[in-house]
Amino acid sequence: MTHVIVLGSTGSIGTQALEVIAAQGMTVAGLAAGGGDIALLARQVRDTRSPVVAVARTGGAAELREALSVVGHHEPVEVLEGDDAARELAASSRPGWRVLNGVTGALGLPPTLATLEAGATLALANKESLVAGGDLVRAAQQFPGQVVPVDSEHSAIAQALTSGVHRRGMCAVPAEGESELDGESELARIILTASGGPFRGRSRGGLDGVTAEQALAHPTWSMGPVVTLNSSTLVNKGLELIEAHLLFDVPPEDIEVTVHPQSIVHSGVEWQDGSTILQASPPDMRLPIALGLTWPERRYPVPACDWTQATTWTFEPVDDETFPAIRLARQAVAASATHPAVLNAANEECVDAFLAGRVAWLDIVNTVRAVVEDHEGTPRGSATLESVRAAEDWARREARRRLEAR
Repeated sequence: MTHVIVLGSTGSIGTQALEVIAAQGMTVAGLAAGGGDIALLARQVRDTRSPVVAVARTGGAAELREALSVVGHHEPVEVLEGDDAARELAASSRPGWRVLNGVTGALGLPPTLATLEAGATLALANKESLVAGGDLVRAAQQFPGQVVPVDSEHSAIAQALTSGVHRRGMCAVPAEGESELDGESELARIILTASGGPFRGRSRGGLDGVTAEQALAHPTWSMGPVVTLNSSTLVNKGLELIEAHLLFDVPPEDIEVTVHPQSIVHSGVEWQDGSTILQASPPDMRLPIALGLTWPERRYPVPACDWTQATTWTFEPVDDETFPAIRLARQAVAASATHPAVLNAANEECVDAFLAGRVAWLDIVNTVRAVVEDHEGTPRGSATLESVRAAEDWARREARRRLEAR
């Protein structure tokens, strides 16, 4: 029986993951949450009978124990509390287990590293941990396929890559001296799709004064506020470009982003012979979540495309002048080992400021660009967890300084 630890259990990914886990009869070995919705977390503990729970917020443990009593759960539960609680829970995983990291933001990096070091398989929905600590995450992997992507785009790419005759497996870690594909690479490009977000088709001048409500109105996906807002600026797609580069060992210049507003084609690959293989399914995160938990098996059915109905799928180039975030991500990943961490940390500060009504939507990427351009960077191959954290702390301070000066 598969044992699963769910990090970020009360968020969008976590709640859907628990639905998949229950349907598949898996065992929940632990839950972790920030502590913003203790009542929901208590119900999850009761329903899954999780023996261990991690709560990041100070005072969350006492609140959870009281909430467990309210929902009628009186079985023994070990409760971890504090900023390090999710990492501690992930570190308790074992080989053969799956840890789904659905934490939002750079806070997901320590649990990602702890999972890999413990020898468990990581179902990765926390792209920021890979973006921030790419070298560290790659070095921590112990066996091919230890990281299985949960983002719908990267799950689609991984599925499409298995169509290659010589492909070893999903997100396989190449042996020393080998390429990501066995023998000569047959891969030409990765095709990364983007919905375009709620502001697709607008000019940059037409985005002056947009509200948080408008930015959070995603046309096809239901996601948490941070990911949804990042989708409106296309920062999310920039982070996904960096994630694809690191997951599949493909140069950023060989990753093509195309806008596909229907969100049916989730991404794909183009081969050297000119053939393109795309993965298509209605927008439903339960599919990539289930694959993250069961790969290489496909055990959780979701509604498929209805081929009896007339349907049109469209693709268009990214408007880099209106949405410069993808171009900025390419610059960051080319600059140094810590520039991507700086990009992500500065963006998190700007997102918080925008959602709090302190800055304008256009200030987000403008500020992130300025912070990234001022960062000196750490050479590739020499990054440590301490240097990544130092770069993130500097980026947050610098972003706050610039935002306060506006």
